[in-house]
Amino acid sequence: MAATQDSLSFPARKAVATWLLVCCALIFVMVVLGGVTRLTGSGLSMVEWQPVYGILPPLDQAQWEAVFEKYRQSPEYQKINVGMDLEGFKGIFWLEYWHRVLGRLIGIAFLIPLLVFLALRIVPAKLVPKLLAMFLLGGLQGLLGWYMVKSGLVDNPHVSQYRLAAHLLLAVFIYGYILWVALGLLHPRDHAAVDAPSLRTFTSLFLAYIVLVIGSGAFVAGLKAGLTYNTFPLMGDRWVPDGLLSLEPWTRNFFENVTTVQFNHRVLAILASVAIVFLWLSARRYRLPPRVRYGFHALLLAGLAQVALGISTLLLHVPIALAAAHQAGALVVFTVAVFLAQQLRAPGTGERRLHLPTSQAA
Repeated sequence: MAATQDSLSFPARKAVATWLLVCCALIFVMVVLGGVTRLTGSGLSMVEWQPVYGILPPLDQAQWEAVFEKYRQSPEYQKINVGMDLEGFKGIFWLEYWHRVLGRLIGIAFLIPLLVFLALRIVPAKLVPKLLAMFLLGGLQGLLGWYMVKSGLVDNPHVSQYRLAAHLLLAVFIYGYILWVALGLLHPRDHAAVDAPSLRTFTSLFLAYIVLVIGSGAFVAGLKAGLTYNTFPLMGDRWVPDGLLSLEPWTRNFFENVTTVQFNHRVLAILASVAIVFLWLSARRYRLPPRVRYGFHALLLAGLAQVALGISTLLLHVPIALAAAHQAGALVVFTVAVFLAQQLRAPGTGERRLHLPTSQAA
């Protein structure tokens, strides 16, 4: 019979949590590598999806020629990369290849330890459904990734911004879900809980809001909106540019109008930075546990760094290194927000509360 949360020893909980955190680290790298793959125009270089056999790259000249010939039939080659030679193709192929291999490695890194922990019966019974859900979501993410790639293999050699946003947001959800569960194992609900309902509410709302900001960034990436209006704080020579609602019906502008998409991301990002400062100042009213206090400091620093990265990426016309760092920065802000929301979660029935006075800054 599987162990219960209460009977599970701290070393066992730590082992399971460490495994989940390693999976989180791999997903973090996967998200950043996916961004680099998109920025370098490598995402459409592999025109087939072979979940099992696809882990092997071309091994000889004949196989390379066969793979390259399939790519030459794709709209990206015919409309964008026409005339590319085999060596040029290899340059974009390898990034997409390693992106897909990493996805498979994440599945293996999750499944094998899961089976071991289940065999050793050290996984809490109530945790098993959550772990199975994580594995199924990972499989769904692979399918969604191929569904996204297929949108650029038909006529238009660009993936759908809708599918790109869905692919990124599902990755963020899986990452956040695994991180939340891992933190719960390291700091279970039978520990003293922080009795700060207002701060908990604001932090939870911010966590949801930062997902919205990340989603808006996905549309910026999908439409390559960062390559226009490379000025800040003005867009061109105006605070509010022309053409924000030029498409019909007007709702399309939020997802298909390059000007509107960039404008919205700017506004949402600025509001996020204001919210971070507000949260940091609000947290200073409480005598928080050290790890939570440091978490709010980390959120402030990560938020300031992310603003600097975003503005720099825009002004410098989206260089690959800065754009990838900006995407990583968004995930860092999200990570800290998940940590804070988890640490400030509402206490359970019978759980000891840690009453913290609001009279002194921490």
